[in-house]
This record gives sequence, C-alpha cells and structure tokens, in this order.
Amino acid sequence: MGAIVHPRRTVVIEAVAPTVDGGRYPVKREVGAVLEVTADIFKEGHEVLVASLKYRRAAERTWRDAPMRHIDNDRWAGTLPLDSVGRWVFTIEALADPYHSWLADLAKRHAAGQDLTSELEEGLALIRAAAARAGGEDARLLTAAARQIERAPGPDTAVVFASEEPLVRLMERHLDHTDATWCEREFEVIADRERARFAAWYEFFPRSSGTFKDAEAQLERAAAMGFDVVYLPPIHPIGRTNRKGKNNALTARPGDPGSPWAIGSAEGGHTAVHPELGTLDDFDRFVERARSLGLEVALDFAIQCSPDHPWVAEHPEWFFHRPDGTIKYAENPPKKYQDVYPLNFLCPDPVPLWQEMRRILEFWIAHGVRAFRVDNPHTKPVKFWAWLIGEVQGAHPDVIFLSEAFTRPKVMKALAKAGFTQSYTYFTWRNEKGELTDYLAEITTSPVADYFRGHLWPNTPDILHATLQEGGRPMFKLRLVLAATLSSLYGIYSGYELCENTPAATGSEEYLDSEKYELKRRDWNAPGNLVDFVSRVNRIRRENRALHLYTNLRFYHADNARVLFYGKTTPERDNVVFVAASLDPFAPQASVVELPIGELGIAPDQPYRMHELLSDRWFEWRGPRGYVELHPEVDLAQIFVLHG
Repeated sequence: MGAIVHPRRTVVIEAVAPTVDGGRYPVKREVGAVLEVTADIFKEGHEVLVASLKYRRAAERTWRDAPMRHIDNDRWAGTLPLDSVGRWVFTIEALADPYHSWLADLAKRHAAGQDLTSELEEGLALIRAAAARAGGEDARLLTAAARQIERAPGPDTAVVFASEEPLVRLMERHLDHTDATWCEREFEVIADRERARFAAWYEFFPRSSGTFKDAEAQLERAAAMGFDVVYLPPIHPIGRTNRKGKNNALTARPGDPGSPWAIGSAEGGHTAVHPELGTLDDFDRFVERARSLGLEVALDFAIQCSPDHPWVAEHPEWFFHRPDGTIKYAENPPKKYQDVYPLNFLCPDPVPLWQEMRRILEFWIAHGVRAFRVDNPHTKPVKFWAWLIGEVQGAHPDVIFLSEAFTRPKVMKALAKAGFTQSYTYFTWRNEKGELTDYLAEITTSPVADYFRGHLWPNTPDILHATLQEGGRPMFKLRLVLAATLSSLYGIYSGYELCENTPAATGSEEYLDSEKYELKRRDWNAPGNLVDFVSRVNRIRRENRALHLYTNLRFYHADNARVLFYGKTTPERDNVVFVAASLDPFAPQASVVELPIGELGIAPDQPYRMHELLSDRWFEWRGPRGYVELHPEVDLAQIFVLHG
C-alpha cells in the first residue's frame, strides 16, 4: 500500500481561476491591475475555514499574503495587486480555524441553554496553545484572556469574554498553520506594461524616405496623427542573390532595392543596418528622436536569411538542405521566396541557433528597442518561443512581442500562451456583422482574453483586403474606426491614410507596385487623404479611458443586419462609449439600436445626452432605444460618449 501523506491536510482546493490550461501557461494582465483569484475551497464536516492568497514576484522567495473571502457555495475570492512589471506567482493556502469553529458551536449551545463546562475547557485549551505559539506581549494578552474566561462569574459572561474582538483577532494572528493545505500547484501571471494593452501602431518603410535622418519626418507625421508605436520592417542589409524586382519579379533590375525580408549581405546580418539607411549611431539617434516625440520604435524580428547572409557560410548546419546538399529557399505553396533561406530549428544541434536568436534581441534591446513584431512565428517551434520570450522578459520584463501569425486558430492561441504579448488576428477577414460579433467576442472575453491580446490591422504590406479594394474611402474610414474601437490595440500600414487600394491583380490581396519591392514616394497631402480623420480617431481613443481597455467590449442589438452596435465602459462607469457602424459602403443605412440603460443606472423615462465625437454633434435620447443614420458620403461610423 502507498504511504499516507499529510493525513490532516484535508481541505479541498479546486477550480482555481483565472488560469490558462489549468496553470500550464501564465495569465496576462498589466501593471497596476488587481487580479481577482477565485477557487472552490471546502472540507468535510462543518468547521469554519480560512483561506489566503499567497503571491510573490517570480524572482522572490518570500510569499506575501492576502486574505480570501467566502462568496457563496464554497467559492472564495482574493485579490493580488500587480504593482510591478514582470512575472508573478500565486497559489492558495486554506485550513480549518479551530477557534472560529469553536465559537460558532459555542454560540449554538449557549442559545439552546446547554451546559457549557466542557466546551469552555476546549476553548481555553485553544487559547493557551495559541499563547504558547505567540510569545511576547501577545502571549501575555492571550494568557490573561484565558484567565478572564476561566474566572467569569457564569457561562453567559464567559461566552461574551470569548467572543470579544481583541481576543478573536489575536487568535486569528496566531492560528496554527501546521496542517494547512496548499493548492497542489503554483500559477503564473505576467504583468506587462500598459502599452501591451493600449497602443496604436504605425508601420512604415524608412528606406522610402532615404536615411534614418530623412525618416524622422515620418516620425513627426506618426506622432502628429496620435500613434504610440512606429513599426519598421527589417532595416538590415539586403542580399543580392535571387533579389526580387518590382512587383515580386524574379529578376531584379539595376537599382531595385530588393525585399527587406531577404536579410543579410557582405555588410552584415541581423545586427547590422543597411548602409543606405545609415549607421547604428544614426539608428540610435532615430530611436531617441522617436522617444522625444512620445513614440516607441518597434522592429521586425524576421528569422530568415538571404543566400548572402554571413550565417550561410559560417553555419550551414542551421539551414534546410536538399538531397544534393544545396540549401532550400523558403516556400509557402504556391508562393516561392527564392531570395530567402529559412532556418532549421530542428537541426542536429539547435542550441547555438537558439542562443543566437537571444543575442540578436539583446543587441537591439541595448539600442533602445522594447517592442518586436515577430515575422511568421508559426513556422518555428512553440517550445522555442516559450524559451526565448521567457529568457528575454526575465531580464527585460518590459519587452513586448507581437506575433504575426495568420495561421490556424489553435496555433495562434498556442503562440499567445507560450508568451507572445500581442497577436495579429483574423480581423482583416471578418467583415460581416455575425462574424465580427462572434470573433471579437471570442478574443476579448475569458478564457481566450486571459492570454490572447488581439491586435487589429485593417491592412499590412502583405494584405489589401477586397473590402478596401471595392469599398474605397468610406470603407477605409470604417475599418479604421472598427479596428481602433473594437480592440485597445490596432495598427495601420502607411498608405492607408491615402486610401491606397489598387491590387496587383484581380482577386489578389497583394498591392500593385508593392513597397516590399520598391521605394514609394507619396504625397501625404493628396486630395481625399484621411490624415485628419486618423488623427481624430486616435485623439478620441486617448481621451476616452473605456477605449484603453481590452476585455470590456459588449455587443448590443441593432435591428438592421448591416449595422453593428457595440460599447465599452470603464469599471467605474465614468466613461461610456458606444459605436454604431454601417457595413455597407455604397448606400445609407439606418437602424434602431438598444442600449443597456438598466446596467448604466438610467431610468426608462430618463433623458440622457449622447455626444457624437466624429461630427461633434449632440443628441438627446430617452429610453433603451436610439436611432442612427449612417451615410457613406459622410461617415459609416459614429462614436458616441454617454452623458447622463
């Protein structure tokens, strides 16, 4: 027979929440948040239980303690204040409280008029045992309390003395934890900085401006439009072997710059900058200029090489090889990337390769980068990402990793669980009312939202969706509003504000004359541009705290199938935002929409004011229903703030 382990520790602790896959992966929150932890806690019999939430920073050894409160039906709750960025650990301790159990039993016996002689002796024994554990002044006070109860003139007085608050607090303080039950496992929480949850990203190719110094004008544009992060595609030297030409042509013409994702040449690899952009010192000045404008620079971390990358000669074992020994270029049938070699994370000894990936990130972190957009992470092992992100964030807990994985849902979620701070989503391909409602509700509520932060991009250099091609300027405005208000994280690729929407071919999501293969000179003041509109939307985001939050999205009824209606509210309900959006870029749409006035404390006949922020118009509504009209030639969306 097996050994009986801790037979006195019989409290059951189960159904702990929030957790991800039962605690296999960390829960994600942001610094300053208060994490509420709940669990089912019970044991045999009728003893009074006490439970506490034990928590600490991952690097600490000493547990902190927060009392848990009983909710109902054996469900308990406690809170953990996440007051610093980084990894936290929590678990639960629970045990029977003999003194509170004795007091509860004593009160029942006393009310029934029973003889309390034996019961009082049991209580005195508990108090004296606590005095022996306490020592010092508390021991003296406990001993005196026991003597007072013992000398009481009668049972009525003894019961009063035993129930006095100072004695009860002393008994709680010196509760014997020898037989306490601890939860069978510890759980992790990652407290990211606030920008992990709330940020607007702007992607641009600095080479289209010229040098890093020239590209500072794009920093100023991004800051003026209200963005928080500027994301740069790879800035490294570009290979010449199999260099792609304009529109992905297999043969480059003289002067064609090639794809920035074909990383590496004689000038260096992943820790070098393209000589035409400048030097590392120039990059450092670029980062500092961004910081002075209130911007953060995010870099693309693309783990692939051109045939000219130094690793090809130095570490041929890191690549995939054909039977004839030549290195295989990348493919995603039917797409072929003849200018790119993928790395083999299953090579005979992958450890040096893994360590090199960490070295690259550490290099750019040392140059002021604290955010990385990771290219195609789903083509590398999830285990690798869990290790790499854990190592980097262990040393630099403020670093953000954005997963660019447009792949199968479970793979995208696995990458988020493994540590990615934010994730690209299927938003680009969700355009109808039902699919938008279902998808956004899924990724912004538990359990998915406990580990997955959806980053919404209406376009990327790789993706020009048919809705933008066909819907024109009204659809560009709509998709911007949807991205900026459905999630607290969104981004656009430059050119969006000019409504660039010409595809490479009918049915293609590739841009004609894609900036991936050529330099783009743009007139940012061209007629019909959306610069002012983008700026207004970003200002609305910043000024309304409800839009800073990720898990507060709620959808409400609109009686028109082409109209989407949703809202976001702060926990204090001091900022309430509603959005009405027409999904039809070609014809006006009207709808009756329903508001949760009961939840908002508004009486059925009480008038309230709605401030529409895009047009700066005011409306007075009464009751749970409102009316909206949306016109393509004006705006396909309205953003309302509730004023009681």
